[in-house]
Amino acid sequence: MFSKLITNDRFKSVEHRVLVGQAGSRTSVACLFYPSTANYNSKPYGAIKELLSDNSQPRYREASMAEYMAYTRSRALDDSSNLSHFKLA
Repeated sequence: MFSKLITNDRFKSVEHRVLVGQAGSRTSVACLFYPSTANYNSKPYGAIKELLSDNSQPRYREASMAEYMAYTRSRALDDSSNLSHFKLA
């Protein structure tokens, strides 16, 4: 979901589900975004400036990784998006 916040909904996270079968092996590929631990509490993350224009304003407010993760961990594990908390009016 964090990829939606920083790309202003242009790139969407994939829901990860695995079915293990008897034929072949399972392969997983991960693309990771890991913020600097020095800026974990203070650096605000928001829409990438190059993805914004007059026709494409930010959809989510900026948030530090600490704030984003604290809110994500405080929620129930369901299929609803945690981004509604950060959505701009």
